[in-house]
Amino acid sequence: MAFPDRIERTLEIAHPPERVWAALTSAEGLGTWFGNRAEVDLRVGGLAKLSWDSGDTATLTIERLEPPRVFAYTWPIYGLPEGDPRRTYVEFTLEPTGTGTTLTMVESGFAQMPDDEHKAAFSGNTTGWTNELGELVAYLDGQA
Repeated sequence: MAFPDRIERTLEIAHPPERVWAALTSAEGLGTWFGNRAEVDLRVGGLAKLSWDSGDTATLTIERLEPPRVFAYTWPIYGLPEGDPRRTYVEFTLEPTGTGTTLTMVESGFAQMPDDEHKAAFSGNTTGWTNELGELVAYLDGQA
């Protein structure tokens, strides 16, 4: 049985692409809406290190950088042991609109997982993106 390989979300955000870009790619932005702290080496091949007050951490490897339109990274798959080499690919695409930005987020790579691991990773990230993208909008709205 084939499992879904990707999570896709599209949001209309009432802020210009440059503001959304800064929220996605800066240590201040990522460390506010996505984690509790962040360090970002903003270049292809660079790392963004996120940490949460819970003690959780995540390291993102930047794969694509086209300011202020495309930001993409790979990161560990939720539920796999630390050090597992498998990753998913997350890509944010920003399109200017008359009222702000259309943001599309796609996370792909879940098809490489066996049944049980796929279910945990896919459902965990589906819920996670709903929450995190809501926090992104709240962060941007709070800056206005």
